[in-house]
Amino acid sequence: MNNQDKQVRNWKAIAATSVVVALAAVIALLVIGVKEFRDSFVKPAAESTVVTDATVAESSETEITEVTETTAEPEITETEVAEDIDYLSLWTSDAEAQKALVSYMEAITDENSPDYIPVEDRIAVFDMDGTILCETDPYYFDHCLLVYRVLEDPSYKNKASAFEKDVATRLQAKFDGDKTVEVSMVEHGQAVAMAFAGMTIDEFEDYVEMFKNQPAPGYNGMTRGEAFYKPMLQVIEYLQANDFKVYIVSGTDRLIVRGLIKNSVNLPRNQLIGSDELLVASNQGDVDGMEYTFTDKDKVVTGGEFIIKTLDMNKVTAIMTEIGIQPVLSFGNSTGDSAMANFTITNNKYKSLAFMLCCDDLERENGNTSKADNMKNLCKENNWIAISMKNDWTTIYGEGVTRKK
Repeated sequence: MNNQDKQVRNWKAIAATSVVVALAAVIALLVIGVKEFRDSFVKPAAESTVVTDATVAESSETEITEVTETTAEPEITETEVAEDIDYLSLWTSDAEAQKALVSYMEAITDENSPDYIPVEDRIAVFDMDGTILCETDPYYFDHCLLVYRVLEDPSYKNKASAFEKDVATRLQAKFDGDKTVEVSMVEHGQAVAMAFAGMTIDEFEDYVEMFKNQPAPGYNGMTRGEAFYKPMLQVIEYLQANDFKVYIVSGTDRLIVRGLIKNSVNLPRNQLIGSDELLVASNQGDVDGMEYTFTDKDKVVTGGEFIIKTLDMNKVTAIMTEIGIQPVLSFGNSTGDSAMANFTITNNKYKSLAFMLCCDDLERENGNTSKADNMKNLCKENNWIAISMKNDWTTIYGEGVTRKK
């Protein structure tokens, strides 16, 4: 064997030895690691305690508690159900409408329920006059507002046009009980648009707020702007607590709706839909909007022209134009809300309900028995849920408010 072969052989031996040493080191580290891992779970004999039935029970109870706190699904308890009902505390305990709403809410908010509705699709629509607000005192709020503006307001009554005065005078006659007088919705809408022409949006809303602070003529203890049905305001709060987006869809002028709701109901302006009038730039004059550009000297003002009355099918159109999603809950009180109610419950991919308020309370509210009976019959025919003001509510306007006899 020559020297070169000896050197190769020696290097192979050294390499083999190195491999063996390295493997031995790895094995040693693994053994130590396993021992430490084992010791972390097993107490040394010197520190061990006597295991008794009590110890096992205590240990098991601790483990179960820990697992429950971290992994168990929350259960709906009677207390939690009661909290739901507390949202509707001004409703009588046997009110079928309340029961239907609570049952509905439990179903559509349970992710394991086939009726579950994703938050983004929880849309509810409400009429305003007669549904969440006193409808006749002595007539609709927006009709009373027009009469005041045209016939009583010292800053405007001498400026009103003949058309405005004619509409307002006929409305006053209706207030006084003349059943032979008629005023169409279009006439009223046009008169409102003319009577408030040239106002900025803020000025119009402030005017409405001023008027709503007047005493309610048919009641003791409240103003016009306080004439909201408290049980219905509870419904809105209940829906909001369950991640509903609530819209008002009213036949009243949109700007009047905004002024009425402002500081009274917790709803943002962009969720208030109403009848519309023309809005223009303050310096636009007779120039078409397609040919005029808003400048730094302009303000947005009312243009004096009536556009659309949001009633009947126009409510459905407004919903799809401005919301773009079919509602799953609808609340109304008259045939003008019928289209909205039917649209809500027809061919809906989600469980849906429509409620209709019946003005059957003649003591606490300006009720109307024939209208209430008619609506109850319509509810049966159309699968709507009737709400009885007389039987379903413990109060209407709150303590200290009484109807003038």
